[in-house]
Amino acid sequence: MTDQDASRSQNIKYPHWQREFEAALLEGDPQTLRQRVDAAETAIFLRSQALVGNAQGHAERQAISDAIGTLRAIQKEKLGYPDWNK
Repeated sequence: MTDQDASRSQNIKYPHWQREFEAALLEGDPQTLRQRVDAAETAIFLRSQALVGNAQGHAERQAISDAIGTLRAIQKEKLGYPDWNK
């Protein structure tokens, strides 16, 4: 583990999904990127389901919303997904 990896691990605020999300952000290979984005989406979905009805999870739900927006941008810009908002 490098110093950068150790530093990143200490900055994990939402371990249920943030590691997978960060792995997608850092991936450069298009084939692996698709897998990383899928893994991040799955982790985020599962965590979102766990947060249903949790009044304490507002900050994490906002972080999830932001992460989903970032994943959508990666899908459109790097993976060639269509822009469904058009």
